[in-house]
Amino acid sequence: MTGESMDGVNEDAGRGELHPDARAFLDGLAAKGLPSTATLSVESAREQSGMLVERTEGPEVEDVFDVSIPGPDGPVPLRVYRPAGDDGRGVLVYFHGGGWVLGGLDKMDAACRHMAVESGRLVVSVNYRHAPEHPFPAGLRDCRAATRWVTENADAIGGDAGRVTVGGDSSGGNLAAAVALSFRDFDGPTLERQLLIYPATEHAFDTESHEENASGYYLERADSRWFWDHYLDDELDGKHPYASPLRARDLSGLPPASILTCGFDPIRDEGIAYARRLSEAGVPVRHHHYPDQIHAFVGMFVEPMRSHAEEALATMLNDLSE
Repeated sequence: MTGESMDGVNEDAGRGELHPDARAFLDGLAAKGLPSTATLSVESAREQSGMLVERTEGPEVEDVFDVSIPGPDGPVPLRVYRPAGDDGRGVLVYFHGGGWVLGGLDKMDAACRHMAVESGRLVVSVNYRHAPEHPFPAGLRDCRAATRWVTENADAIGGDAGRVTVGGDSSGGNLAAAVALSFRDFDGPTLERQLLIYPATEHAFDTESHEENASGYYLERADSRWFWDHYLDDELDGKHPYASPLRARDLSGLPPASILTCGFDPIRDEGIAYARRLSEAGVPVRHHHYPDQIHAFVGMFVEPMRSHAEEALATMLNDLSE
């Protein structure tokens, strides 16, 4: 796999040749004959999501435990991954993807285990409330509460409150960016960094990447619309910067960002645009682009995609040690 990493923004980031392993994965998925998410009910989509990518085991960590913390409208479940080592380590608060509708603690278990081992940090995975039962901003409020709880209780779980990073993939990347924005706006805890893996940053579907990757590459443009339609109670909510971080007027004063984008991803261009806006606002940015990969590959801890997921996560997590 060819990954392109640079300080600042890779303005030439686009599509290369689809990696043979990604093609093999897509062919295997097509052979299952599963319908597009955009054609399904929420209940059916949740049932099908478990069949799209088989769950696998991640590496062993020293300790894994679940905890329920007080949230804005009820308890918020967290899962803490503690690798071997001394206390006082940095913490990565992680928000899973799934279009704000799908996913959960189990779906990203292998990836979270890998992130803990690879980084030597505590990883705290957040099971925020899902849409459409709990539309915007319910999930974001849970993520804010979880991140604040981690900063206030880091010592108790073996972490360092001064080194808390937020991260997430896809809709989770959207939530991580929104947490960082809202903490800046309302004098929240200081965050060390934001790790945004193919983040959704804009409620719009008119970019070049949406056109050229509209279908056939795992996440499709129609799926993206379906997810947004379920996340937002009202179309106007899509204009709010905490729903669409790219629409924020001012991005200065935010924590340094590591942003990963993929060539064969309909939301590629909005991730690149967000990296560009951050950089122009004076925020240090590291852009990692994979021109030969598809959306969601970082969470695919299955063959033939596992090595690509591990490599990409290691590259992103390396930014935390610099």
